[in-house]
Amino acid sequence: MPATRLPTDPALRHLCRADPDWLPVIRRVGPCGLTPNDGRSPYEALARAVIYQQLHGRAAAAITTRLLALYGKRDRFPQPAALLATPVDMLRACGLSANKVATLQGIAEGKLGGVIPTRSQAARLDDEALIERLTTLRGVGRWTVEMLLMHTLNRPDVMPAGDFGVREGWRLLKGLPAQPAPKALLAVSEAWRPYRSTAAWYLWRVVDLSREG
Repeated sequence: MPATRLPTDPALRHLCRADPDWLPVIRRVGPCGLTPNDGRSPYEALARAVIYQQLHGRAAAAITTRLLALYGKRDRFPQPAALLATPVDMLRACGLSANKVATLQGIAEGKLGGVIPTRSQAARLDDEALIERLTTLRGVGRWTVEMLLMHTLNRPDVMPAGDFGVREGWRLLKGLPAQPAPKALLAVSEAWRPYRSTAAWYLWRVVDLSREG
């Protein structure tokens, strides 16, 4: 892609027009790889997001594999009632912290209590309504719901400004001495609407590129 030619994808073209610093990143990384997990329910997506919090992907995947093995199926997440019936020490033996076990139990209770919607119910709620509703669950914060919105519900305009990787990506992209505060990054991201999920994905890739040297 010549440096003077903008991408044809509407989201990428919009980002490059908002800030030319996006273009070299998009040229280096290629098309956006943000694809939804269409087969997962909001309940499962929330639970998996909790498992992955503050962990390397491989470690979280290993914990998830051990958790699924408790129920005899390595490709199916346990239903809420089964999860709640599992002794805490068995869940901890999978590698889950006490806080994560409590959060997973809260998510299971939320599903049984009707707080967590189905995919079709979620489709009728906007982003902020879902965030407000789901952050009432024990241990579920805004970031966890934002991951659900981006990776499962395929919402196009989510900006997880509290995410370390997103803020670090913007710092690296702009050569800043320190990460921006979440509020400051949210203000900057207004220019990226309605494609902020795409922007967040590329900021994660900026961090990856930096690690690769």
